[in-house]
Amino acid sequence: MFSVMNTSRGISSKLCLVVLAGILAGGSVYAQGSGQADKEDKTKTKQAQAVSKEVYERILKAQEMVEAKEYQPALRTLTSLYNPDKLTEYEQANVLNYLGYVHYSMDNISAAISTYKKQLAIPSLEPQMAKATTFTMAQLLTVEERYQEALATINQWFVLETNPAPAPFILKAQIHYNLNQYKAMIEPIEAAMAVARARNKPAKEDWYNLLNFAYFQEENYTKVRDIQMTLLENWPKKRYWTSLAGAFTELGQDQKLIYAYDAAFTQGMLDKETEFVTMAQLFMQAEVPYNAAKLLQEKMDSGVLSKNEKNYRLLSQAWMLSMEDQKAIPALRAAAQLANHGELDARLANSYLNVGEYEQCVTAARNAARKGGLKSPDNIQISLGMCLYNQRKYSEAKAAFREAAKVPRSQRTSNQWTRVIDAEIERNRQIRLAEEAAQKKRRELQARRAESSRA
Repeated sequence: MFSVMNTSRGISSKLCLVVLAGILAGGSVYAQGSGQADKEDKTKTKQAQAVSKEVYERILKAQEMVEAKEYQPALRTLTSLYNPDKLTEYEQANVLNYLGYVHYSMDNISAAISTYKKQLAIPSLEPQMAKATTFTMAQLLTVEERYQEALATINQWFVLETNPAPAPFILKAQIHYNLNQYKAMIEPIEAAMAVARARNKPAKEDWYNLLNFAYFQEENYTKVRDIQMTLLENWPKKRYWTSLAGAFTELGQDQKLIYAYDAAFTQGMLDKETEFVTMAQLFMQAEVPYNAAKLLQEKMDSGVLSKNEKNYRLLSQAWMLSMEDQKAIPALRAAAQLANHGELDARLANSYLNVGEYEQCVTAARNAARKGGLKSPDNIQISLGMCLYNQRKYSEAKAAFREAAKVPRSQRTSNQWTRVIDAEIERNRQIRLAEEAAQKKRRELQARRAESSRA
């Protein structure tokens, strides 16, 4: 995720070009031949820093070949030129520096590293060249995944450089990352940010991502939260909202978790099914189930959410918690049809009971009992009995309550309903007897009246 492999090569190329520019500039001061030997003898330092005309011209020729991408001829030219017995140390440094760049251009990183090592071993190597080559070495070693050597080299470079820019600190942090030394990443990244601030330069988004990763590995979620908030403030992206939500989860700040997800949702950053489901669950957790139901219904109707048992069940729960039993029924019915257990049929039966649709309630309750897998099979028998009671199917209702009473916890409720049914039956019997008596009395009265009128 944060591997240096994506960037080191481009950075190395730039640095090599800078070094080479310095080489050729230094190489422009070359000796003019044997006639100037007396002048060369005057100053050893000047002589040491001079490049002969022959060496300069051959380096220049190699440069032209490289610019034409003729790397093999350039390599042969420089290889034949390099002879420690015939070149001054300054000339050796220049030849090796350009030779290393040619190897790099040919994707022979190992050869480039070996060449630069020879250059760094030159006792009189100029400090600026030594510093630039050391940094290039650190990058190339990183590209080659020789991370321990890269770390030692970048540390050596920091000894040479008294005023480092932010980028070398980031390189060091990336090397620590590749060594799985996550805690060690923190100090150089924060140093890079401090240097950037001191130079009135902005810290980069990638730096914050590196730092966030390091603190996440350390399980410092307070720091992760703060970094994500900074990222959102400067580079608002969906992944930073979700990462911030994760930090809030780890910190137990559930209310802020909901705000973070809701912000991403409001900004239209959610697009995956799992994200919408999570948002709905958070709405329910925040006790706004109506929002959850609306979201789920909309996304299911539009085809964004799968019409599976899990999503239908969540939708039905959201509608039920919103006291919208009638709206919960279609979702529950669909979920129940997809389920191979009776739990959802049991919920469906209760929903039908709540809205007074007793025939459908009986069907759902019997489906639940038939499918089985119920946590509380006695409860569905009670629901079935209540629906049958409301259909005035007293005998079947009592049978359902007797079944429920087999479980001790439901005996009291079942017996109460059985007494209610018995009382209802008795009341209906009394009403019927009274009606029959009244009808008989009316018939007798009508008969007497008819007899009186005949007389």
